[in-house]
Amino acid sequence: MNKCFPYGLGTALITPFKADGAVDFEALKRLLDIQLQGGVDYLVVLGTTGETATLSEAEQAAVREFIADYTRPSQIPLVLGLGGNNTAAVLAKIDALREELVADYGAILSVCPYYNKPSQEGLFRHFCAIAEASPIPVILYNVPGRTGVNLLPETVMRIYNAHPDKVIAVKEASGNIEQIKHLIQLAQSTGLHILSGDDGLTAAIMQAGGAGLISVLSNAYPEEASRLVHDADSALQEQLAPLIGLLFKEGNPAGIKTVLTKKGVISNYLRLPLVPNSPAVQDEIAAIIA
Repeated sequence: MNKCFPYGLGTALITPFKADGAVDFEALKRLLDIQLQGGVDYLVVLGTTGETATLSEAEQAAVREFIADYTRPSQIPLVLGLGGNNTAAVLAKIDALREELVADYGAILSVCPYYNKPSQEGLFRHFCAIAEASPIPVILYNVPGRTGVNLLPETVMRIYNAHPDKVIAVKEASGNIEQIKHLIQLAQSTGLHILSGDDGLTAAIMQAGGAGLISVLSNAYPEEASRLVHDADSALQEQLAPLIGLLFKEGNPAGIKTVLTKKGVISNYLRLPLVPNSPAVQDEIAAIIA
């Protein structure tokens, strides 16, 4: 696989909050420093892990601009989460952000439409419309557990073959390792990168020919997540498995926010309808990271 962007480790950044609910930009600065010092290959801004659905348009703009400005000297690539279940609205947002996308972002990460449960033909047309509209490359995001629809490997390849100059990767979080291996086989000898969207399957996906990981774990442990990706380290995967399981036991990003709170990076606040981990799970996480 071509070892160019978005090969490697990308962190799906959380959004830190203060006690009054405002975005905590000082904590965000500390988080970004951990990423830059930890050697991640790129950053994913305003994805699901960033609780983007609960941020106002003004807050989203402030977070985008802050991260772009703070990381510009490092020249680390940025990916912007930009998707939805209304194709026309996604296209309108792409158009509104066109100049910002070209100036600051290397790609957009676009999730399968959620709740409406489109057919494979609907998914094909949705993503083709996004690829045609976007001024920058597109990473498809398949996460059936959140969207209720599974982007099948054959549909992925249809989308890629229709827009090989624009569709550069798929973040695969179906949890179906056989499906992911099949997609990797179909994508061989193409320019399409297959990325793990599941920290717990990373070593297996890399060993099967995957090109990287978009990680939740790397918010707190970028060096370890990087080893999972670049070394396909099965022993490390097994060692991290209990922590990774706890990260998602009561939903994401509750688990990683507990870890970052225990490490003194952020305060443990989420926005409703999400809430912090229960005391019992916080104690389990604390015992592991200690």
